[in-house]
Amino acid sequence: MSELAQDFAHSTVPESSRKGFFPILVVMVGFTFFSASMWAGGTLGQGLTFSEFLLTVMAGNLLLGIYTSALAFVGSKTGLSTHLLTQYAFGKLGAKFTSLLLAFTQVGWFGVGVAMFALPVNRATGIDVSTLVVVSGALMTATAFFGFKALTILSFIAVPAIVLLGGFSVSQAMAEAGGLQGLFAISPEHSIGYAAAISICIGSFISGGTLTADFTRFARTPKIAVTATLLAFFLGNTLMFSFGAIGSMVVGQADIAEVMFIQGLILPAVITLGLNIWTTNDNALYVSGLGLASITGKNKNLIVIINGILGTAFAIWLNNNFVGWLSLLNLTLPPIGAILLADYLFVRKGHYPAFEHHRFDALNLNAILAWALGVLAAGYLPGIAPINGVLAAAACHILMQKFPLTRNWTLTDAS
Repeated sequence: MSELAQDFAHSTVPESSRKGFFPILVVMVGFTFFSASMWAGGTLGQGLTFSEFLLTVMAGNLLLGIYTSALAFVGSKTGLSTHLLTQYAFGKLGAKFTSLLLAFTQVGWFGVGVAMFALPVNRATGIDVSTLVVVSGALMTATAFFGFKALTILSFIAVPAIVLLGGFSVSQAMAEAGGLQGLFAISPEHSIGYAAAISICIGSFISGGTLTADFTRFARTPKIAVTATLLAFFLGNTLMFSFGAIGSMVVGQADIAEVMFIQGLILPAVITLGLNIWTTNDNALYVSGLGLASITGKNKNLIVIINGILGTAFAIWLNNNFVGWLSLLNLTLPPIGAILLADYLFVRKGHYPAFEHHRFDALNLNAILAWALGVLAAGYLPGIAPINGVLAAAACHILMQKFPLTRNWTLTDAS
């Protein structure tokens, strides 16, 4: 099968397959439309005033936007997926480790997302959970199978539908609270500090954001990639957080679909919930396919199907057991993106040799050590955990690549 049919899982995206601003924007906005962000917004809504919530979300999304737009720039500039880019910093074997970690996480998120749809719809309609899991899992797998074009079409449909239906529900909830004035007057029973609140905001999506290059490699120019990514996080992520916070403050539910169920809007709730999860789940499955294709060298589309079957089969189990593990992965994934950025922007001065002709090292132990130090910094240093991990990993990678004593820690690929 050609690289075009596999969305260039093993090679650079050529100029002929690059996209303009709006296709990239709708895919990125759809990527940020995720129920977990609403739940995080609900947590913030229970611990902050509405004015504190707005400040927190603006600050958190600014930091997320800087991180993801930098990755968007690299993806568009090189035309390479995250999994191919990491070969420059980590070496071929090191990139297999990072790709496995990133891909495994996204298969897990896919399964959790399927359960997020099936369980509330079952409670509201009585339709069998297993039927809902199988049908929704199959549909979400189908769009990921057909690649970036299918992701674009779905996002063009889903993004405005979620905004309109969700916005209508939230406007009703706000009317019950007395409008904006009523929202600003609500005081939380238990306050959350700003550092913890910003950590929640950033942590809700930084692991997924680490894979931004998988989508923006299709952008025609870096300007398109960066602008679309910044807008997606300020529009899409802010909207999801606001839906969750307002629902939590007024109705006591962080999920917009649950709010709509309470309001008696059953069909709109099912549509909104389904599209909301679908836009993120198909992206998660798509990038997991890219990751495992880069590890195995196999057909990306076949791997997408296998991952979809696995995520669907274990959806309920993943929902019950995987969330705690994903919290740990929020500490482990951002340092990968930080090292990618540090390597491209500072170590290589914004230039990578052409992927198809470059002879990669087998393993760069410096990068692995920098990643481990980033994980430790995220887990143990005070402050905002994801930011600690990103800054520590980037700084350690730059220092260890420059410091002469560590230059022998690279295993050269003799092939």
